[in-house]
Amino acid sequence: MNETLMQPEANIHPMAYVHPGATIAGDASIGPFCVVGENVRIDAGCQLHNHVTVVGHTTVAAHTTFFPGCVIGAIPQDLKYRGGATKLEIGSHNIFREYVTAHPGTEVGGGLTRIGDHNLLMGAIHIGHDVIIGDHCILANEVLLAGHVVIEDHVTIGGHTGIHHFTSIGKHAMVGGMTKVTSDVPPFLTVASTRSTRQEVRAVNGVGLKRNNFSEEEILSLKKTYMRLFSRRARSSGVPITDTIHTILSETNDKNVEYLCSFLLRSFECGRRGRYLESLRNNESMNPPRNSD
Repeated sequence: MNETLMQPEANIHPMAYVHPGATIAGDASIGPFCVVGENVRIDAGCQLHNHVTVVGHTTVAAHTTFFPGCVIGAIPQDLKYRGGATKLEIGSHNIFREYVTAHPGTEVGGGLTRIGDHNLLMGAIHIGHDVIIGDHCILANEVLLAGHVVIEDHVTIGGHTGIHHFTSIGKHAMVGGMTKVTSDVPPFLTVASTRSTRQEVRAVNGVGLKRNNFSEEEILSLKKTYMRLFSRRARSSGVPITDTIHTILSETNDKNVEYLCSFLLRSFECGRRGRYLESLRNNESMNPPRNSD
């Protein structure tokens, strides 16, 4: 152990392997059969239960917990990756349940995968390369995030859900379990695939908004906007949804409604198949080898 980097107070099990170059905070706890690589930094109050692997250029902020079987920072499952020192940054107060995998970024994707603070990541979740996850998100068991996915704050995703690469999920959205997400998910709304194999906008995420201290007035305003955009009457009116969005934006001063409408316009007008992030792909990543994520 390198005593200049690893304080003697750190609780490291004698059957764990910690590279001498790793930086471990004094009150971190590392259980038996864990592996911690050379370029890893683990901050105060973190806990690695048994059989956790943390490698690569990975930083973990304070009070984050990893349950058995997690593999964090292994090289991306992307044939475009060229072995660069790309990064994985994990915020504070996160919980990684059993067998979560998280990969760093790729050279053509910005070189960074970032996970924010206060997230609950349940069992067997996969977080692909160049993914950005905000704060206070809950991802249930076996959610699969392909590369280049963005998840904003306070998002809840049900179990066994697959998220297509280059997809964005807006803040305070709810994605139902076993949903096939192939295009951007609007903020504040609930999306599920209850009547088909593809995602459908179902309602305003009223329960989630109440839990996050949205007022009744704010929720009602979003519900009225939802009805104007996604109700059966709106869909059968013959008016293009983008025209309705522009009308709503010209009438409202509600910051949440404005954000919802702007998010939708960005996806409809700039995105490919409703995935805004695909419009930002550079020439090198427009024609990549087959991506296994």
